[in-house]
Amino acid sequence: MGKPKQLLNYNGITLLKYTTQIALDSNASTLIVVLGANAGLLNKEIENENATVVINHEWEKGMASSIIKGLDSLLITNPSIDGTIFMMCDQPFVSVSLLNDLIKTQQATAQPIVASNYGSTIGPPTLFHKTIFPELLKLEGDAGAKKIIEKHANKVATVYFPGGSIDIDTAADYEFLLGKSL
Repeated sequence: MGKPKQLLNYNGITLLKYTTQIALDSNASTLIVVLGANAGLLNKEIENENATVVINHEWEKGMASSIIKGLDSLLITNPSIDGTIFMMCDQPFVSVSLLNDLIKTQQATAQPIVASNYGSTIGPPTLFHKTIFPELLKLEGDAGAKKIIEKHANKVATVYFPGGSIDIDTAADYEFLLGKSL
């Protein structure tokens, strides 16, 4: 794409700034932003003192290393936290209401995992209760938390997120996004 996807502009703002603001505007109590490759460049996009930025120097090991880095930082920042939402900035249709619905659904159902339902599959943003933290901290590679969600399939609640399947991984995805409206 010629530049980090976090810096792609959509509706007048970078994907990273947008995602950070959505998280800050939600009912989540703490925001940890994990940066890896191009962290120096990306860090300039985080202008809010309510966001804690951590650098994952092991980003080449895969998504699991970022999950662990973020969760470790969260537990240091807020050791009594009951849960966390993992989200990425390449899903431009994430909203404050979606994040708040994940929180409300977990409170209402007491399920330890609340995932976004795209219609044909489930995925991020996903809320994990603290009872799942030990498993998250043992993740390895680039698979993310999907195998944990699959392992606990009978303990997963979902929130409908029709725009969830749209994420920006290629230049073609970005071009599609620019022509898409929900």
